[in-house]
Amino acid sequence: MTASRAPAEPTVREFEATVDRVDGREVVLDETYFYPESGGQPADRGTLDGHLVDDVVERAGEVVHALDPDADIDLVPGDEVTGLVDDAFRTYCARAHTASHVLYGAARRIADDLGYAGFDISETKVRVDLTTAEPLDDGDLIELERLANRAVWDSLPVSWATHSADEARAIDGIAFNTKTEEGAMRGDAVRVVTVGSDAAAGSDAAAGSDVAAGGDAAADPDADPWDVAACGGTHVENTAEIGPITVLDRSNPGEGVTRVEFAVGPTAIDQIGAVHGAALDAATTLDARVGDLPDAVSRLREETDRLEAALRDAREELLAARLREFPTAEVDGARWAIGTVDDADPNELREPATSAVGGDDDLDALAAVGTGDAPFVVVAVDGDAIDADTEIDAGDAVDAVTDEFGGGGGGGPTFAQGGGLDADPEAVAAWLRER
Repeated sequence: MTASRAPAEPTVREFEATVDRVDGREVVLDETYFYPESGGQPADRGTLDGHLVDDVVERAGEVVHALDPDADIDLVPGDEVTGLVDDAFRTYCARAHTASHVLYGAARRIADDLGYAGFDISETKVRVDLTTAEPLDDGDLIELERLANRAVWDSLPVSWATHSADEARAIDGIAFNTKTEEGAMRGDAVRVVTVGSDAAAGSDAAAGSDVAAGGDAAADPDADPWDVAACGGTHVENTAEIGPITVLDRSNPGEGVTRVEFAVGPTAIDQIGAVHGAALDAATTLDARVGDLPDAVSRLREETDRLEAALRDAREELLAARLREFPTAEVDGARWAIGTVDDADPNELREPATSAVGGDDDLDALAAVGTGDAPFVVVAVDGDAIDADTEIDAGDAVDAVTDEFGGGGGGGPTFAQGGGLDADPEAVAAWLRER
């Protein structure tokens, strides 16, 4: 069994090892500092004696290094080889993984009944899945980001230790999800990562990690840790190494689960710059200071709502004027106004059409045929006309149109509409006048 030494000694980037087994392009060493993909953290990148390492997985208790499929593999058991772990990618993954613990610690401080449902590191962002009693809102995201960055600024120590399963489960506040943290468990042994205090770390914390064992935790060993979790990944030794954390988005991928996506490193820096630039542009446009943007946007929203309402009223008046210009015709003893209308939809016509019937013009009914790529018909009937000898019905009128010209629709006695007419709108209006 050759477990990776990367979680215990995450700062090692170069090592010597002996080839234990070669199977095609897959190589197993007697020991390795390459991290195999596990629990949401991707596999390390790098080279093995100059051969590009394409993937690293743990299989049947062995760490298997899959080399470049296009390379000519000349390694045999017993060969001494040099492994080089890609420093930039390992550093990013360690910072991102510790950042996920810091974010979970922040969530503990704002959410009730918090649970951990997994995480994943990609090249541009990190996601953490949380189970919460209530979904997180925008205010929660802002507070998560603020608390997480405060934990970074406070330079909290990070340590790791191995415990028995019973000991690990007994640690107060530990995040322990066996489905998502399979890399943390080796038989009855559980690896526990602690952020903010080494009180739960025990005596086998990372060898050579002076920062992890010192700082505030040493000064106050009884202090509550920022976060404690069963975890098999690689981590930094102090939260100050993470750098800025920027929350990008949230979603709800399942019942009771909130997914938080965030960035660290260059992506976080770029995001901060983009958001700041957008805020400055908006402030310039609104002639306001960045801090006054909420009030400026609120005033703009109120003005926009007022203008939209005025525009709707003006449009209704314009449509009503168009309907009043329709020619009238006597149809089955009732006085109808019938015509075509441009640049309108059935919903916009409901109010002006209903208002046009009855009243001073003494119209019994009105039929408006909409032009354009999707002709439609709207019929409004004066309620008094329904009880008169004419016995007209808006729904019946629309049914007659769709029976004649196709499409479908429906409605009640005083208002109905139909769409999908397969005819020229003028022809539909002429048919209504002559029927």
